[in-house]
Amino acid sequence: MTSWLDTSPALARLGPSERALLTDLTPMEMPRGAVLFRPGDAVQGFVLVLSGRVEVFLTGANGRELMLYAVEPGQTCVQTTLGLLGEATYTGEAIASQSAQIVLVPRATFLRLMDSSPAFRSLVFSAMAVRMEEVIRLMERVSFQSVESRLAGWLLARAEAGRVAATHAEIAAQIGSAREVISRRLDAFARRGWVRTERGLVEIRDAAALRRLDAVAEAG
Repeated sequence: MTSWLDTSPALARLGPSERALLTDLTPMEMPRGAVLFRPGDAVQGFVLVLSGRVEVFLTGANGRELMLYAVEPGQTCVQTTLGLLGEATYTGEAIASQSAQIVLVPRATFLRLMDSSPAFRSLVFSAMAVRMEEVIRLMERVSFQSVESRLAGWLLARAEAGRVAATHAEIAAQIGSAREVISRRLDAFARRGWVRTERGLVEIRDAAALRRLDAVAEAG
């Protein structure tokens, strides 16, 4: 019988004794929209995403949201890792943006593996380093790139067959802006003939123009 461990490439390097500590854990199904944790929640265990996608957000005092990162199969959640290692509570909110299957490694098991398994430590710290680099790049984009260039790059990256299914509020949270600002910028893009918008949808009409705007930001 195939174990869930065999579906996770990130755990392929673990030895028999390490796998024995994990093999009896049961994967959990998380429906789209399910909240995995909220600010102030205690960290219960180490989250492994086997399928689907989980997005982690910060919410400011003014109610604006910023998506810090997404956790996909084979990736880990840096907020969870920091909480387990530093005994801190969560500062963000995690939501399943797609139906997801996860495994929760209990705190005691996580700490035991961190103490005894070089392979597991390498997995955790390598994933944390990659995630922290992504967060730093996000902070650089939010701090130094214009909303227009971030919006253009995001639309190009998320488009499927030239269309992006997302509300203005969702786009704002993804690129670190306000819904009203995104609405104004999309209206400006539409007047130039670059996009067409309708409720919950953006259709790209001039991808070359968006690429030029994105390229200016990268060159800067």
